[in-house]
Amino acid sequence: MWGFLTSLNDILIPHLKALFVLNYTEVMLIQFVFFGAYFLISLPSGLILGKPGYKRGVSLALLIAGIGCLIFYPAASMRSYPVFLLALFVMASGITLLQVSANPYVAILGPVRTASSRLNFAQAVNSLGHTLAQYFGSLLILSVAVKTIEEISKLNPEGLSVYHLAEASSVQVPYLGLAAVLFILAALFTLFKLPDIANTSDHLEGEGKNFDHLHNNAWKYKHLYLGAIAIFLNVGAGVSIGSFLVNFLSEPVIAGLNEADAGKFVSFYWGGAMIGRFIGSVVLREIKPTKGLAFNSAAACLFVVATILLTGNAAMWTMLLVGLFNSIMFPTVFTFAIKGLRKHTTQASGILVMAIVGGAVIPLLQGILADNIGIHHAFILPALCYLYIICYALKGSVPEFEKGNLNVT
Repeated sequence: MWGFLTSLNDILIPHLKALFVLNYTEVMLIQFVFFGAYFLISLPSGLILGKPGYKRGVSLALLIAGIGCLIFYPAASMRSYPVFLLALFVMASGITLLQVSANPYVAILGPVRTASSRLNFAQAVNSLGHTLAQYFGSLLILSVAVKTIEEISKLNPEGLSVYHLAEASSVQVPYLGLAAVLFILAALFTLFKLPDIANTSDHLEGEGKNFDHLHNNAWKYKHLYLGAIAIFLNVGAGVSIGSFLVNFLSEPVIAGLNEADAGKFVSFYWGGAMIGRFIGSVVLREIKPTKGLAFNSAAACLFVVATILLTGNAAMWTMLLVGLFNSIMFPTVFTFAIKGLRKHTTQASGILVMAIVGGAVIPLLQGILADNIGIHHAFILPALCYLYIICYALKGSVPEFEKGNLNVT
């Protein structure tokens, strides 16, 4: 559900862009508000989790996300872009709490040495939600909107009123259904027999060394804040690419697809991420995660650059293939960044989830670039993001205490 809800933004962007006649900068406020919630809510989420623990935190997160989905109904009825943005913010607040709860929970429910593999597997299921959202979003929102517009145009050819009527019928029902599913999941999750962990230091297995005593604050660990920058850029690059794909594939010099068909092709991007994470959950047990991260980030960078240089179907497929290599980056960086932090894990998780605000900032910057240099060449921004992740994999991901530098105050 976390992946499904996040990925639906890629469908909302072209839909609301046409509905409210927005430019790329304006429509990227969708991602700015959605991922901006991560920045504002992540640290308070860490405090919220202190008392109820991770398991109850997941249930609360699902409830909040469900309330956000409900707000889509009045947003569509009022035909108000600001209310849509409010709905996205509330929904994202729930997903933020879910991230702060679920990521460290999965990481600590087993051996330290296989944490990257375990989190990649969990993220692979998350990517399944991303993949399904593209197909069903195109089918239930974009395709329905196009059909409704055609039908209403025969009776009322006046421009924006047609879009408004189509939008109301195509957005309300899917998000009501999502709200119902989220509420049911929240109820079920309270019944699941899972360890109710509130204090990570009591449950981390002692296979790796813990250096949580070196500092009294997670911010002072270099591999954590460098990892937070990597999360910022990785999420920003991935969200930017997904946000622009429908419009990019609709370009005559690329594939010339209509929005509904282009939306279905975006499922290949997120499907690649899903496949890559399933593969990564196995491969990362056999090779050093640092090597896997460096290889994937280099490949993603090269494919984005190839997309900028190419046109037609070649540019379409090189961009869609980026999803495959983008796959393991987030969960692998996350496990690197919390390594050895033990009692600081909850605070570190809040910091890393706060860094997901990159999904707000990078797409907005790319929107500004697209309005000025064109959507095709604006992809240079994600390419630069992947360059940093290569450097982090090769150098910044190794904690100072593993380099023998223990003279820390």
